[in-house]
Amino acid sequence: MRIFFNKQGTFDVLGAILLAGSLFFGLTPPIVSQVPGVKHVVIIGCDGLSPDGVQKAKTPNMDGLMQRGAYTMRARAVMPTSSSPNWASMIMGAGPEQHGITSNAWRPDKFEMAPTAVGAGGIFPTIFGVLREQRPSAVIACFHDWSGFGILFEREALDVIKDTDGPVKTTERAVAYFKAEQPDLTFIHLDHIDHAGHKYGHGTSEYYKSVEEADQLIGETIKGLKAAGMLAQTILIVTSDHGGVGKGHGGATMAEIEIPWIIVGPGVTPAKELTSFVDTYDTAATVAHIFGLTAPDCWIAKSVLEAFGAP
Repeated sequence: MRIFFNKQGTFDVLGAILLAGSLFFGLTPPIVSQVPGVKHVVIIGCDGLSPDGVQKAKTPNMDGLMQRGAYTMRARAVMPTSSSPNWASMIMGAGPEQHGITSNAWRPDKFEMAPTAVGAGGIFPTIFGVLREQRPSAVIACFHDWSGFGILFEREALDVIKDTDGPVKTTERAVAYFKAEQPDLTFIHLDHIDHAGHKYGHGTSEYYKSVEEADQLIGETIKGLKAAGMLAQTILIVTSDHGGVGKGHGGATMAEIEIPWIIVGPGVTPAKELTSFVDTYDTAATVAHIFGLTAPDCWIAKSVLEAFGAP
């Protein structure tokens, strides 16, 4: 049984009435965000996108996001600078030392390092699982272009998971879902930049072309949010899992560990280059802050409050 008390410890009559009314009419209570004016969060993760790629390719959409929001080109991935450890860290609010995902070979039933904590999904808790647990009515979606991403979270916590073929289809599926369901939290994973890095090398014209394609798809995502009537109430985060050197990544160089981190939407300070340090796992804590969620004790991440005007 849920008892309704407000912050002053008195009975919250309005809250009780709203819930009772919603149950009577078969409705679910709306998701209430801690950041005013926000109903939706969309994360676009571009595999292999380096700060160099953003700065040297033609990226008018990402440039526009930075003008309208907060950003840094000096955020950091975790070691090793491989995909699974970093995508996991981004959504798990912790590093490999905590969640135990140390390579792309990790599987929920096959690992070298046990996690420090296990959530309801049988793995280290992610932002998806935290949102589902604390806001059961939330609509949560993931559209990913690399099959390995799909094993890094509690699949039962999401309403839809689509492992798509290529970045264009990934974006199209996400945009269609915006219109159909107006999800609270959406993760879009694009994989083609990493392919270009491995095939042609970071810093090549082909690599920059792949960055420009990602930028165009970010633009299509923004258009899709607007067409769905979501854009004005959406916080959008664009980031990456790692950079690269030559045709590879996984090592301990600045080119591999530094990643872009861009956030824009209601409550975010415009044209703000962040001076505070941002780790990739801070993404999960920032989303938790936006939705007013209580972060698990096992997370080590901090919310990027500077993006919202905090000193």
